[in-house]
Amino acid sequence: MKSLIIAFAMYSKFPMPRVDWEKKALSWALCWFPLVGLAVGAVLWLWLALAGWLGFGAVFTAALALLLPIALSGGIHLDGFCDTCDALSSHQSRERKLEILKDSHTGAFAIICCGLYLLVFFAAWCEAAPAGGAALALALGPAFSRSLSGLFAVTLPNARGTGLLATFTGPMDAVKARGVLAAWAVLTGGAMVAADVRTGLAALVGAGLACVYYVVTARRQFGGVTGDLAGFFLQLCELGMVLCAAVGQRLEVLL
Repeated sequence: MKSLIIAFAMYSKFPMPRVDWEKKALSWALCWFPLVGLAVGAVLWLWLALAGWLGFGAVFTAALALLLPIALSGGIHLDGFCDTCDALSSHQSRERKLEILKDSHTGAFAIICCGLYLLVFFAAWCEAAPAGGAALALALGPAFSRSLSGLFAVTLPNARGTGLLATFTGPMDAVKARGVLAAWAVLTGGAMVAADVRTGLAALVGAGLACVYYVVTARRQFGGVTGDLAGFFLQLCELGMVLCAAVGQRLEVLL
């Protein structure tokens, strides 16, 4: 239970009781990360269902669908996205990029990339037609993205060997953690397809593209992963899922 509480306390704004961050509890906290995504997705699904029932337009529905996951996570993953964009845009050495990730100041490229990201994500939600089974499939996206993010965190090398991510991954049994997080990924991904085959499969394609880009970028540019890079991937993955779902829905109509 301490591991579960730590996961929610660290990666969400859901109220949690205070517990000691013991080594044993930390070693399993990341395995509960997908459950945080399920909680976020449940709120997202409730909003999509409510918006459909009340007849809200696509713009208002999309705005809240974009805002809710960011607000419920406390913006921690979007912060990692911005830091990573600053580092990648610097075109400096690997060591310098890692230093930029730790810099608390926000650079111009972080602001530019964040603005463009939110604009494209909002547009994707406007086009995604999240209703019925499609809404449930997309609402499961936050759990699936967190399953993959956690899986990469315990599979790829840590670029620094220290930092917040290392605090979580250092004491854990990596083999068991990979098994748990892989099971989460299979279950949540399968549930997305079961909820709506077309939307679910399209979303998985988007997640797959984000995975390929992330692994290549993390290895080439940073030599591994960090907490900021994990947040960068999560945001890209969630954008990719909604964007590809929207494209998949349009292709079916055209064909």
